[in-house]
Amino acid sequence: MELAQELLGGVFQNPVLLASGTCGFGRELAGVLELETLGGLVTKAVTPEPREGNPPLRVAEFDAGMLNSVGLANPGVDAFRSEHLPWLRDNLHRARVLVNVAGRTVEDYVRVVEAMDGDQGFLGYELNVSCPNVKEGGAVFCSRDDLLTDVIAAVRAVTRRPLVAKLAPNVPDIGHMAEVAVAAGADALTLINTHPGLMFDLESWRPVLGGGTGGVSGPALLPIGVHAVWQARRRVDVPIIGVGGIRRGTDAVQYLLAGACLVQVGTASFADPRASARVLSELTAYMRDHRVSGIRELIGAARSAAPPQGEPHG
Repeated sequence: MELAQELLGGVFQNPVLLASGTCGFGRELAGVLELETLGGLVTKAVTPEPREGNPPLRVAEFDAGMLNSVGLANPGVDAFRSEHLPWLRDNLHRARVLVNVAGRTVEDYVRVVEAMDGDQGFLGYELNVSCPNVKEGGAVFCSRDDLLTDVIAAVRAVTRRPLVAKLAPNVPDIGHMAEVAVAAGADALTLINTHPGLMFDLESWRPVLGGGTGGVSGPALLPIGVHAVWQARRRVDVPIIGVGGIRRGTDAVQYLLAGACLVQVGTASFADPRASARVLSELTAYMRDHRVSGIRELIGAARSAAPPQGEPHG
């Protein structure tokens, strides 16, 4: 059974990765999970300066998933390079590493990438373009063609490493935003980031999260993410990484059928730190049971099996 793929200038030994913000910088899970058995991981966000993040509570569960507002807490790019990247370089050889980059301005992204582009221990960058651009009154980068183009093109100009643009679902046409990202220089896409959400404490009548609103993740996000991958795959021809609501191997299959080449396991890791290994095991069992000899047989297979007739909504 062939699980490996050559993508973004590297070989991913299987399609299951850990999602940014859910596995720290890798070593946080190393004691309970054999990271080298996975396709790879995406680090938590790195910004130019250290960030303490949002006030507590930062995470709240609800019946269909989780609401979070962490605030991109991280030690900053200098500490990441000196304290965390050496560990990744020395301990992960088969699992591929992408560094998630975030910022308030275009210049923030460029600063992070310029600072670490000569370092070893990672394959490329995942750009968190769901961050607000303070110079544009808080508009989210991936919500406008011009802002998305500006940030990806600026980073593209300072690195030859692979760039993966992580897009948010709350846009009118995510297929169009995928086209914009690729035209600006993105080599691949991660679909999707969390969806905005809000919940209240029923005793105080105040938001349950200290930051107010947050991002919805977990099972509720699965069909939204699969739909986003489906839409983007019809518009662009670059690798797509599917993420959102994956708890089981069959959830990963949903993304692969829609056109994703790789998947990321995120929120499920909070409940079960070994969830990604289980997803991989269940995915291979599904392939065996359905006599699928290689992962590429699944990727985008739903398009040829059942061409869509419009986009009905019920």
